[in-house]
Amino acid sequence: MAQEWAAKQQGMRMTSSNDDGGRRLWDPKGLRVILVEDSWHIGFGVKNWLLAWGVEIVGPVATPAEAERLISEQVPDVALVDLNLRGGEWAHNLIDRLHENAVRVIVMTGYSDVQVVPGTVAAILRKPFSEEQLLAALKLVTPDR
Repeated sequence: MAQEWAAKQQGMRMTSSNDDGGRRLWDPKGLRVILVEDSWHIGFGVKNWLLAWGVEIVGPVATPAEAERLISEQVPDVALVDLNLRGGEWAHNLIDRLHENAVRVIVMTGYSDVQVVPGTVAAILRKPFSEEQLLAALKLVTPDR
């Protein structure tokens, strides 16, 4: 699915089908998201976007240990995770744990070649990304909202 993200990102519409076949607007309000990002300015900007959309946001946190602590308190619907965190620590084990808990993971990275275990990541956002790209990624991984 992550590989398909780049192709789908441009044509995203903010509607989805409901059970009776009608169309309704997709709404991120109330979505629970953990933000794992060690760059203050990126974390601050992404958090502000999410808050403006009515998303319940936890973080940003800068290390896998901080994220693990928050996840143990309440499992989020979606995790926005930078791959390379504070002190050069990688988020691969955190991503595996999130996947084991059925949390949809969106990786945010500046790297062009992202190596993750197949099936553990729902989407990849390449930095820098726009508010519209973030919203489209959230819709892609939570289409039934």
